[in-house]
Amino acid sequence: MAEVQPAETAIPSEGAENELGRIRSDTRLMRKLLICMFILAAIYALYFGRDFVMPVILAFLLALTLTPIVRFLRKRGIPEGISATLLVLASVLAIVSAGYFLSGPASDLVNQAPEIGRRISERLAEFRHPFERFMQASQQVEKVAETTQEPGVQRVVVAQPGIVSQAAGNVLSGATTAAITFVLSLFLLASGTMFYEKIVQSFARLSEKKRALRIVYDVEREISRYLLTVAIINAGLGTAIGLGLWALGMPNPAVWGVAAAALNFLPYVGALATIVLVACISLITFDSLSYALLAPAFVIICNIIEGQFVTPLVVGRRLEINAVSIFIAVAFWSWLWGFVGALIAVPLLVIFKVFCDHFESWKHVGNFLSAENPSPGDDVQANVPADATTAR
Repeated sequence: MAEVQPAETAIPSEGAENELGRIRSDTRLMRKLLICMFILAAIYALYFGRDFVMPVILAFLLALTLTPIVRFLRKRGIPEGISATLLVLASVLAIVSAGYFLSGPASDLVNQAPEIGRRISERLAEFRHPFERFMQASQQVEKVAETTQEPGVQRVVVAQPGIVSQAAGNVLSGATTAAITFVLSLFLLASGTMFYEKIVQSFARLSEKKRALRIVYDVEREISRYLLTVAIINAGLGTAIGLGLWALGMPNPAVWGVAAAALNFLPYVGALATIVLVACISLITFDSLSYALLAPAFVIICNIIEGQFVTPLVVGRRLEINAVSIFIAVAFWSWLWGFVGALIAVPLLVIFKVFCDHFESWKHVGNFLSAENPSPGDDVQANVPADATTAR
């Protein structure tokens, strides 16, 4: 019988392997470039489309915050439409009432700003002497620059819009944003589970439907609890600070309580701003310097109790974000959308982290954002060689 010769396997040449490696590297490079272009286009769209995108995101955040209350009332027999309408109307009424009652004290503070600055300067005159020479030198440099200007050269000053027109534009823009936010949040809350049903219908396989529904419900539950809990904690912090400053004799304690509650959505930066503002008003209010320091000291103690004990105990460590990520997010969103962007930076960062935790390919990003240290077991396992783990 004739021997059957084995079939020869085709062995790729070295040139083909190099060509295949080059194609793969070019593909990875193109993928990275496309991702970078997508990120830049998204930032461009968020910046120039902020008049539309910002109220939509605010509406989703408000709807997520009020969702646990709507679910609780639905279990008690109240339909989503009625409970959503009552909650949104209560939110609008609370904001309008707070704005009405605080508009007088806040406008008085704005009108007295030059006088407040002058009195603060007088109280801090003894600390200002080391900087007087520097200020005089800078003024002399400006005078020299003005005198050395050529006679025929004219200084061009760009005319800015008037204060009244700027204020009118800001009020109109703020009213439009608020209207879109509350109306859209009402529709989102009243829709119930309609969006979840739409998401489930978007997938063909039953396993994909279950996975998508589990992810959506987990994200919605964790984020809604986080936002509602943080809002309640900030409201309690503002109440405590307002009552404490009222007991110390500070003027307009309600203004500082509301400011502390709103600014506390900005971790670190908001508390620092509240302390500085309260310290400035306290310095010009009380004659004794030691008594004037009681108000900012009380604010510091309240923020320490809230940040180190209350929030970690109530919210838990799982959704904590490291300080570097928080500062980067606050700086980015404040550059993008101003003060409103700075306020919603941390909730958006928490939402992004929760999404990353639910997808295997993005878990390393969620781990980078987390404030938790890796467990010792993970470190030991990472340092054990592969052959040692399989030798058992």
